[in-house]
Amino acid sequence: MEFTEWIRGRTDEQLRALVSARPELITPVPAHLEGLASRAGSPSAIARVLDRLDRFTLAVVETLAVRDGPMPKERLRELVAAALADDESESGARDAKNGARGTGSGAGDVEPALSVALDRLFELALVFGPDDALDLGPGVRKVLEDPAGLGPRAVDAFRHHAPEQLDEMADEVAPGTEGSGKERLAAVLAQPAALIGSVSPEARGALDQLAWGPPTGRVPNARREVSVASARSPIEELLARGLLAATGEESVTLPREVGLYLRGGRVHRGLLALPPPLEGTARDRKLADRTAAGQAFAFVRSVEELCERWSVEPPGVLRTGGLGVRDLKRTASELDLPEWVAALVVEVAHAAGLIAAGGGVDGEWLPTSGYDLWRVRATADRWVTLAATWLQMDRVPGLVGDRDERDRPLNALHTDLRRSSAPGVRAATLGVLAAAPGLAPARDSVLERLAWEQPRRRGPLREQLTEFALREAEQVGVTGLGALSAHGRALLEGGEAAEVLAPLLPEPVDHVLLQADLTAVAPGPLTSELNRWMTLTTDVESKGGATVYRFSEGSIRRALDAGHGGEELVSMLSRHSATPVPQALSYLVTDVARRHGRIRVGTASAYIRCDDPALLDQITADRRSAALRLRRLAPTVIASRSSRAALVDSLRAMGYAPVAESIDGDVIISQLDSRRTEGLAPARAVASPNGLDPEVAVAAVRALRAGDAAHLARREPVDAPGGQVPRGPATATISALQEAIKQGVRVWIGYLDSQGNATSRILEPARMEGGYLTAYDETRAAVHRFALHRITGVAGL
Repeated sequence: MEFTEWIRGRTDEQLRALVSARPELITPVPAHLEGLASRAGSPSAIARVLDRLDRFTLAVVETLAVRDGPMPKERLRELVAAALADDESESGARDAKNGARGTGSGAGDVEPALSVALDRLFELALVFGPDDALDLGPGVRKVLEDPAGLGPRAVDAFRHHAPEQLDEMADEVAPGTEGSGKERLAAVLAQPAALIGSVSPEARGALDQLAWGPPTGRVPNARREVSVASARSPIEELLARGLLAATGEESVTLPREVGLYLRGGRVHRGLLALPPPLEGTARDRKLADRTAAGQAFAFVRSVEELCERWSVEPPGVLRTGGLGVRDLKRTASELDLPEWVAALVVEVAHAAGLIAAGGGVDGEWLPTSGYDLWRVRATADRWVTLAATWLQMDRVPGLVGDRDERDRPLNALHTDLRRSSAPGVRAATLGVLAAAPGLAPARDSVLERLAWEQPRRRGPLREQLTEFALREAEQVGVTGLGALSAHGRALLEGGEAAEVLAPLLPEPVDHVLLQADLTAVAPGPLTSELNRWMTLTTDVESKGGATVYRFSEGSIRRALDAGHGGEELVSMLSRHSATPVPQALSYLVTDVARRHGRIRVGTASAYIRCDDPALLDQITADRRSAALRLRRLAPTVIASRSSRAALVDSLRAMGYAPVAESIDGDVIISQLDSRRTEGLAPARAVASPNGLDPEVAVAAVRALRAGDAAHLARREPVDAPGGQVPRGPATATISALQEAIKQGVRVWIGYLDSQGNATSRILEPARMEGGYLTAYDETRAAVHRFALHRITGVAGL
């Protein structure tokens, strides 16, 4: 049965399952099912779907690939059962020695496991045909290089050898046979027992090392001419007998037939029909959920605090892009987090569209307008945005601090942190955790499970990404104590994660405990507005179960600069304090507010204005003001060549409390907490790489069926009538064509091609517009557009 006809014979439901599992086949939708079959056999499409197969299902594909043609299901079952029986004997001995529990993947389980695997392969169109002739889809064998660790067939392994060399080799190992040297050599290697038995124990040991793969090796001067009699080394013994084939100047390979013989006819060994069991520490689910919820709340607050701090003191953008190492260290210190956690917070906030580069020529990292929208939402909803962004982003915060291939450091927010495989690794890692509710699997157990689930996607980077995913999931709050949380599972499955998380979050408090030493203790997480106000008005002294804030002259002045008045601050403290406002704190606020704004700084370049001449006398007499180059213009005015911003900062450093004023004399309020920039929209949910919207699948299959029906019903070209090509006036031609369109009849036209040659066509006109006629050309069996000025005439049929 041909693959295209097999595809055409699938039901609509089966086709929908195919395009849902392999959405790349309908991007864009092919014109017909023949096009779908062709695309399903393309190397890129096959490689992509093979990457999604688990170890057992891939082993079934490899077993079929070892044979060139179709294979009966019974034979396939025997080969797979042999691999499982081999695993059962080895694991049984191991379990008996170590007292470990078995995996339940012995030969007795081959039938249900094989049926499930074949159903999956039929659904993916990797295998087709009846049970007595199962075969791989077109192109699968070409994509599978060295299936199951077996080398190429003998006829392919020796294709680069000279015919004379093959004839000489065949004469030695298969004397008296007929045919070409390659054919005779392939025939004797199909039963290599005698050849293998004639080599030395050292040569047999070399074969055994290549038997289970990889089937290639490196030897010097691999293409040397050697005979059985002249062989002096084990490698030369194998080369002379064709048991090894030279594929390059220093490379050899083991022919597939020899490898299968050395394996005893088995294709695989140590095969597991079921995934290896996860090993780890059992966790109380409720405790894990509460722990994860606490981490989720802390992560949300860390992002909020980051954006608030960067509103006031934004770090600069490096010329090469990204965040400087010193800025990351400072941010980690301010957030009281390890550097790798601070990098995670920064990266997730950026990927969610909460921070972006802006602020001028050199650029600064600033919160975006999207941050203000995110900040006013409920904590659970804010966490869902951050966690979904982390799960789907292609950036890898764990690489921050490493060095690239050019030995350059990888900075946070740099474009070099992108890895396209990162989202898939995170989803796969969380999928492993979801398979063991209430269990915190060990790292090695997770890696072993992923190696079984996606054997073609292995490597050092993938292991590193898996480790990053495990530790970042704990920090973000998706897992708790190493186990997947209930809200993490809802996030992974596309459920209402916010509704699951909300009851687990700590209840925010709207009060603090003011103390006589100018500190305030928050007995729990503060409400968002109170937390922002405390961050502006105080400095965080310590964090933990209760956060300690400290009031100082600088923090009070910072609040006054932002537009708050002294009385407003005292009133706010009284309203949100569970204890009376200490007298020392009231005096501090009152004193700073009394001195705040007495001095006004404007633009001269800049000037100082004050209603108290004595205070201006004090400033001019201060030695520290010499660098400002002040000049007294009037008893209440001093001019300076410094800029207004530099003058304000200098006076504050001298211990004064000036405020800036506009050209009209109005006080300029420094809204330090409201600097924003335009950024990208928050990351949106993307479709799973292994799924497709059901409605899209239905529409695609409907279009494929319709296109295939039209493709099969296409008409063959017909010959144009003989005789003189129709000619006539242009007006008559257009009128005849309009009538033919109206009546829906065929016409015979004369047409001048681009070279001016007169041709004859039979058309079914469809429409005329813009000086062109669109019609079905029966003489070409296709739809074409004809320029009206080139039609010489029209005749009826």
